[in-house]
Amino acid sequence: MCRSPLRALSWRRVLTGGRLSDLGRLPRYLAIFLLGASALWAPIMGYLATAPLKFASSASLILPGSGASASVNLNDIGQASSYANSAFSNGSVSPTETYKRLIGADRILDAAAESLGLPRAALSQPRVTLVDQTSLIHIEVKGGSAEEAQRYGEALIAAFFDEIDKLRSDELATREVSGAGAIEDYTQSVRDTRAAITELQQRSGLTTAAQYHDQVAANDRLKQQFQTLEAELGHQSEKVVALEAALNLPPDSAATTLKLYADAPYIALLEDVSAHAATLAQAAASYGPRHPARIKAEEAADAARAAAMARASEVTGLSPDALNGLDRAPEGQRAALLSELVRENALRAGLQKQLATLAARIEAEDDRLTGLASLASELEDRQRDFAVAEAVFASAIARTQSTKTDVYASYPLIQMLENPSLPEHPSSPRRKLAIGAGGAATFMLLMGLVLAWVRKPIISRLLHMPGAQTA
Repeated sequence: MCRSPLRALSWRRVLTGGRLSDLGRLPRYLAIFLLGASALWAPIMGYLATAPLKFASSASLILPGSGASASVNLNDIGQASSYANSAFSNGSVSPTETYKRLIGADRILDAAAESLGLPRAALSQPRVTLVDQTSLIHIEVKGGSAEEAQRYGEALIAAFFDEIDKLRSDELATREVSGAGAIEDYTQSVRDTRAAITELQQRSGLTTAAQYHDQVAANDRLKQQFQTLEAELGHQSEKVVALEAALNLPPDSAATTLKLYADAPYIALLEDVSAHAATLAQAAASYGPRHPARIKAEEAADAARAAAMARASEVTGLSPDALNGLDRAPEGQRAALLSELVRENALRAGLQKQLATLAARIEAEDDRLTGLASLASELEDRQRDFAVAEAVFASAIARTQSTKTDVYASYPLIQMLENPSLPEHPSSPRRKLAIGAGGAATFMLLMGLVLAWVRKPIISRLLHMPGAQTA
């Protein structure tokens, strides 16, 4: 079956085109151009005519890059330090990425819509861009008018800052709650240690372990004092023994002698004894043993001696036989020696008594300190434990209080660099861009038709090239 020449010629003209001077093709090309231009410009003009105006408001936030530190020294307690790392010190966590995600969070958009009195669907999704090699966060929001876009940007940033403050407050509250349990444990530890120390103090009578060491030192001083008194007593005893040897009289007899010869009635009786002794001597020289005058003188002398002896017994409390050992010549220098003997012996007796008392005190103190040694050691250990527990407790309190100032630990400080702008021109639809795109497409369509118009000479030239014929 053969095709008609007209049909074959038609398809051939479609593929290869016609002559350049064939203006008969112009209506077809013009129709194609009008149809293509209509297909291009109809949606563009429809978009420009129906698309609502949108205004874009932009703002910028910045994160300061430096950290902050503070240190406080508390007397008798310790040191409290607070340090906030730089927001960019951790390479694995980017605060700008965190804040970028938070700005676009649903609860931020809901809060912004609520503050504007608009439904959530009326607000467009903000465009958040991070500027490379900086800590800047660029925010762009759109609205139906310039004022609406600016208010939306302000509401969005205000909601973002409010949410950041809530997150920081929640973090601090969580830390405080978690730290309160630890502080309560530290407090109970301090109380228990304090109660144990009080019980041990009541049982031992010691306030501190240093008090025990002071008592040991005081007991050592008592021992040194005892040795000094021993040496002094030995020296005093030598003095008393020397006086005893010189007077040939014990100290007790010397004291009794001085006491007796200090009694006026006894002295008067001694004078009577002396007077009667003189009378008896005269009578013995003048009369015989049986002469009445001599016998009378003897009786008077015996009576005077008996009276003196009775008075001496009454004053000294000694028997007549014991009175015979008293010194009979306490006069002059000998009386002074007797007084010195009595005085030195009294000093010796005082030293002996003092030494005996001190020895008993040292013995009792040694026994007491021996019993307190283990208690003092235990008290020292418990006081050390108390000091450690108190230091830990104080440090925990100081650390808890100092962390309240470290509000930027997890959520770094962010500041407003540029407030939301008031746009002067709408951001969409972009009329110039749409018209430029339509013009470019129209030009490309026109160029395509021009190439289709001149395709036959070009194809013929390519077919008659030497290389084409050889092939």
